[in-house]
Amino acid sequence: MRLQDKIAIVTGAGSGFGAGIARKFAAEGAQVVVADINQAAADQVAATLGARAVRCDVADGVSVAALAQTTMNTFGRIDILVNNAGVTHLPALMEDVSEEDFDRVMAVNCKSVYLLAREIVPLMKQAKYGSIVNIASTAGVSPRPRLNWYNASKGWLITATKAMAIELAPFGIRVNALNPVAGDTPLLKSFMGEDTPDMRAKFLSTIPIGRFSTPEDLGNAACFLASDEASMITGVAMEVDGGRCI
Repeated sequence: MRLQDKIAIVTGAGSGFGAGIARKFAAEGAQVVVADINQAAADQVAATLGARAVRCDVADGVSVAALAQTTMNTFGRIDILVNNAGVTHLPALMEDVSEEDFDRVMAVNCKSVYLLAREIVPLMKQAKYGSIVNIASTAGVSPRPRLNWYNASKGWLITATKAMAIELAPFGIRVNALNPVAGDTPLLKSFMGEDTPDMRAKFLSTIPIGRFSTPEDLGNAACFLASDEASMITGVAMEVDGGRCI
């Protein structure tokens, strides 16, 4: 029970990695707020965990403020924030990605981290305690072609993690990131462009361990970084990638 009685917000927790992180946190004793833009998906995950579901558009400041306020009204504090919500554009030459898709990737993958920090960091500073885990990607370390602006957003998130860590360390707040390789989640088809056996084999050939990352892999890693077992760890971007970035 490494997260016993901790209050944790997990964004994008209605499916994929976020749902896996929420499940692990709940199993380790945390009170979890399952935040997702898809209310039905959030409700479904929360119902299985005895958790609180909140609809949140992480790219919208008003929606993010409401998420923070709802959590505070319900639990009185926020100990852990997992910035997991993310999107990608379909594989394309960098100059062919639409401005709309570019703006959406940057809003969900980057601006959301600012918006959530604006609401939640002051609360953690007041408590002199907090752990933030940002879900970045191997794409920010070893980019794949034709995913240029997604790669860039995850590189931004890795740098933001380090910048946040150094600024917030004096306040007792740790900030770390995870870099998963592609997982068998709803985003996989978007990364690949098409979900075919040949395309899956192509992706898997780049992962030495020979499988995609799973929601359980990310849940286990996030649990460690969020827990007091990692009290001396801040500013790291840990690969959960089966060796892809070696």
